Amino acid sequence: MDGVNEDHRRRIAVIGGGRSDEHEVSLASAASAVGVIRQRGEEVLELRIDRDGTWRDAAGTRLTAAEAVTRMATCDVAFPLLHGVHGEDGAIAGLLTLIGMPFVGSPVRAGALAMDKWATKLLAEAAGIATAPAVLVRPGDRVDTLPLPVPLVVKPTTGGSSNGVSRVTTADTYRQAVAKARAAGEDVLVESFVAGREVDIALFRDGNGVLRAGASLEVGVERGGLFDRHRKYDGTAEFTLPARITPVEHATVDRAARDLYAVLGCSGVVRFDFFVTDTTVVLNEVNTTPGFTERSQVPMMYAAVGLPYADLVGELVEEALATAHGRGHPPDPRSATSA
Repeated sequence: MDGVNEDHRRRIAVIGGGRSDEHEVSLASAASAVGVIRQRGEEVLELRIDRDGTWRDAAGTRLTAAEAVTRMATCDVAFPLLHGVHGEDGAIAGLLTLIGMPFVGSPVRAGALAMDKWATKLLAEAAGIATAPAVLVRPGDRVDTLPLPVPLVVKPTTGGSSNGVSRVTTADTYRQAVAKARAAGEDVLVESFVAGREVDIALFRDGNGVLRAGASLEVGVERGGLFDRHRKYDGTAEFTLPARITPVEHATVDRAARDLYAVLGCSGVVRFDFFVTDTTVVLNEVNTTPGFTERSQVPMMYAAVGLPYADLVGELVEEALATAHGRGHPPDPRSATSA
């Protein structure tokens, strides 16, 4: 872009905050990224979006959207860390694409599709990846009877951090669960509860076009429980790396993730969450802008295979620049190896 730095140090715009319920999580991700980018000797432009959509700089000075874009034009690449709607859903990717700014992360289509859990489910099933039986409940649909046998999981089709998610075990709690989900998003996804272990895997494409996986990660949840918002952020979550799964189960998870990365058209680092049962592997959801503090799942997964947080950040920046210059995409978008 016009106005980018001429010296050897790159200038990186890190965007945090946003209008979603994941505002605070996003700020934490952005702060961590800013710190490690500076440690790497790069320049940083810090930008924040308030809950009401107001842009601000690192000093808290209010900016118009045009002023924010003008400042971004002095950068070589953007690193948006906006979790949830109005950011991760393709919104920020659309803005950055329009202004011609290289950026870390998935393009508009992938972000929008992955944010919509119903759309993700349909695409996964079309690709031969198992998902839980489910029903889409739209505004105005009746909720006086159970659409599927209990136990169920009820959640908004958009959003993350397990906002608005409930486990339903009796018919009399179903309506309340739908209301809770609707408070976090208009459409509601009602799924059969999957009795299995949550196993996550992450992928990113490096500057040479190779998809690299981190270690598989198993989320410790009591039998019949949910990895809900409280467990995610109260410091009590237990993770096992690598996940305690068989080589066959790992291969199934890995292949499904690579297939979805290609089908959705992802870029940057993406986390794929699965349930591993006694008989199969079932997709839970896809996160195109996963939590990104040093202690978040994805950085832990790559650290476990010898790629520290700072190096992961560097790889993602290189991939963004390679993509912007038309490099780094081999003929087979699912090709690859572990980190």
